[in-house]
Amino acid sequence: MPKNWTLKIDNYINANPQCIIATAHVDKFPTDLPLEPNIREPNKKSATYRQIFDSLTTQPEKFFERHSGIVLCANKVKPNKNKTELELEILEASEGGSDGIINGGHTILAFEQAKNYNYDVAQARVKVTIHIGLSEDEAKDIALASNTTAPVDARSKVNARGDYKFLKQFLAKLEREQETKFRVAYYQNQSGAPKSPQCNVNHLIKLMNCLDRNKYNPDSNSRTKHPPVSNTPSLSEAERQRLSKLLPLLPKGLWIEQRLFQVIEEHITKPKRKGVVDLASIDPRKNTLLPDSRYSFGFAAPADIAMPIVAAYRVFLDENYNWIIPFDEFAEDFLQHLWANYYRKYLVSEKLAGNTVGSKICRNPVIWDNLYVSAQSYLNQQLMKMVTSNTKREELKLTS
Repeated sequence: MPKNWTLKIDNYINANPQCIIATAHVDKFPTDLPLEPNIREPNKKSATYRQIFDSLTTQPEKFFERHSGIVLCANKVKPNKNKTELELEILEASEGGSDGIINGGHTILAFEQAKNYNYDVAQARVKVTIHIGLSEDEAKDIALASNTTAPVDARSKVNARGDYKFLKQFLAKLEREQETKFRVAYYQNQSGAPKSPQCNVNHLIKLMNCLDRNKYNPDSNSRTKHPPVSNTPSLSEAERQRLSKLLPLLPKGLWIEQRLFQVIEEHITKPKRKGVVDLASIDPRKNTLLPDSRYSFGFAAPADIAMPIVAAYRVFLDENYNWIIPFDEFAEDFLQHLWANYYRKYLVSEKLAGNTVGSKICRNPVIWDNLYVSAQSYLNQQLMKMVTSNTKREELKLTS
């Protein structure tokens, strides 16, 4: 059922049949309005919030002149007889609507905090623009176009356009199947999502890119030999279609990353190494949470540290992204092979050389090349074993 909120106002005008502009009382303003149409959640630590809060609490009588106002969306708006209140009917996302705060999350957070700390803001007023009966796309369009005093990151804009929907649906299905919960941040200051960069939605896209053996293939004439590890600021329709084909590989990419973190954790907590970390870019003073982890790892690592390892696995995929050898038959042994023979030695050598910048270490093309070549060699050995094994079985059949 739709919910109702009330705004206490001094006056209002009908800018057009579907838009009302009102002067609202700050001290009576509802601070629990849904934030769904907004493209990011408010952040108390931001300069934007502090400026609004200071302006409100030091000179509340001048707040109206100094503030650009709040933008809302409501399903219906009804003034009372005296025109001193506006009743807003809000249809939330769970009910198929997109009503609530379009722009002004930091402002309403400042209202809430001012009340909590008992500041007298009775004289404060704020301009409120209320759009009536917007569709989800129309609300998102206004949210994206709204002027903000702080930059909105590209990821939040992509999310507001609904471009991550295909990924969200896949993860929701995976959660049901695996009875787990993914911690993924799709937009700025998202509550309930860890700050760990590994939990950024773009990190999942990077993992999938690492397994695209068609687009990133050193054996082809392509200019892009290895997947990029830079952020993915926008998703075209063609990109979404390509990533949709890679979605079934995402659980394997997540498994490889988590298993590598476990191997690193085992390495740095061995008794003979306790207190001394010989791996470049590994910080034992911090913790890391991966998007599908149920616990925190006792060290911090660059967000891209697993990418070269994950990318090496694309050698085992055919053109249709099917595993040439069943994944479970080689995945663990192959990871141990890469770690013991290449990646551990590489991280140790970088530490000895005094190289500590994690992003540079993870993006060194030499290690990507070495791991890719090693993967090819490993695959050839496995295929030879399979051929030899099949030949022996055939010989036994003929003998018998």
